Amino acid sequence: MTKFSKIALCALVISGAFFTSCSKSSTDDTPVPTPSIYARLGGTTLVADPDNAGQMIEAGRLSYRKVINTTIGLIVADVQANAPGNLSAHFAPLLAETGTTQQNNIAELSDNLTDFFSFNTGGTNAINTYSGLSMAAAHNPAVNSRMGVKANTANYTKFEGYVGAAANQNGVASNTQLYTDIVAVLESLRSTIVQQ
Repeated sequence: MTKFSKIALCALVISGAFFTSCSKSSTDDTPVPTPSIYARLGGTTLVADPDNAGQMIEAGRLSYRKVINTTIGLIVADVQANAPGNLSAHFAPLLAETGTTQQNNIAELSDNLTDFFSFNTGGTNAINTYSGLSMAAAHNPAVNSRMGVKANTANYTKFEGYVGAAANQNGVASNTQLYTDIVAVLESLRSTIVQQ
């Protein structure tokens, strides 16, 4: 055996021993922690912001913004089509606004929801920018003039359906753990938002 072959063989044996001793034992029952929803949506990796040329955005935040904007679009389309059980009474003040005022306030709603969900599902930077109301105040027409009426259980279930459809349209399949975890976050807010 040449000197090079002996060195290579020794390196292989040493590295094999190292990786074996550092790997988890097959009997180790310690669960591997599931990454946060934010991390699974792309996390803090910076990507080009398709809505703001030349700017970067965290991939997790961009994923949330896409789902939220799609959700808002589905709600508006349903309201405009006057679909049965739509949420028009809830969004009537906002949708009654016109032009730039409506566009700015819908953009603010999108930003606030993006900040809220990003921070509360593992994002690190949203707390510095979130300026919206608490969930209870935001859904109480006595406090928030842009909320038409208080939500009931059926309204909230309909809203969850919009979010689910928006998640599907943005690449989160219904039969995944990520989808289930997103629904769990929404369900955790139900008792705060449903006020009727």
